[in-house]
Amino acid sequence: MSVKRLAWPAATLAVAAAVLLSLAVGTRAIPPSEVLNALFHGGSSPDALVVRSLRLPRTEIGLTAGAALGVAGAALQAVTRNPLADPGILGLSQGAAAGVVLAIATGLAGGFSGYVWYAFAGAVLAACLVYGIAARGRGGASPVKLALAGTALSAMTAGGTTVVLTSSSATLDQFRFWQVGSLSGRDTGTVVEMLPFLLAGALLVLVCARGLDALALGDETARALGHRVGVVRVCAALGATLLVASAVAAAGPIAFVGLAVPHLARRLTSGGHRSLLPLSALLGAALLVGADVAGRVVRSPAEVPAGVMTALVGVPVLVVLVRRKATAV
Repeated sequence: MSVKRLAWPAATLAVAAAVLLSLAVGTRAIPPSEVLNALFHGGSSPDALVVRSLRLPRTEIGLTAGAALGVAGAALQAVTRNPLADPGILGLSQGAAAGVVLAIATGLAGGFSGYVWYAFAGAVLAACLVYGIAARGRGGASPVKLALAGTALSAMTAGGTTVVLTSSSATLDQFRFWQVGSLSGRDTGTVVEMLPFLLAGALLVLVCARGLDALALGDETARALGHRVGVVRVCAALGATLLVASAVAAAGPIAFVGLAVPHLARRLTSGGHRSLLPLSALLGAALLVGADVAGRVVRSPAEVPAGVMTALVGVPVLVVLVRRKATAV
């Protein structure tokens, strides 16, 4: 049996294993039998309470945020025809960070549950500004113009955010806990609040799957095949924006998941974006939850945030991609 035939069962098993480890591993090790008993039979033992009240919510956040970043990364690499693109290419992460800084500095929100919506609004606003800038002039919102506009807006937003943070130590103290990207301290309510946006974003991207396949052949070829290039690009970018904004607002700016996962998925499937996108969702979920588990183990009883662990995994991947002479999207 070929590697590509094993991709789906392997990815599914990876997600299942990551979930079980996430519920069982930590400062308090819990046997898998106790984990399953707590999930399916309830109970009020200390182990059951730890599983349901602490570890289950962070696992849910990891699954949804990881899947969202994986799908968004695959879509944005197709939209921009840039194999090194990740969700940050549209300035989403910096836009979300600016929203959080604004909420903290002005006292409009006192904690995570309050400023999550400011992060979401900042990410969406950044994407709209990037597209508006790129769409002006001849050629419309081409891949190169989108990348350049996103890079420029990210730099400008980062500069403004730094000015606010360096002038207010209280704001910096609150912001740094969100900035590193972590799954701890969240609850199930966060997933419930973000789920409508995640589903809407996933639906938009999946509807554009055939169009994304055509974009890989070039705009002229895509038009010759009957696709409306502008509509495909806008819908896919909007869907990716909703996915990334939701993930970043819920878990903070998680690095490299959106970059590394689509490339791994392409090596494991050859069915176009209709297969690539769902497989990226599974691999992204497994990677982020697995990174969270690894962060609990490497410095136990202390924890390394999931965002730091994904960066440690993603940097070697980025180096390999840059050194390759050609990388297909």
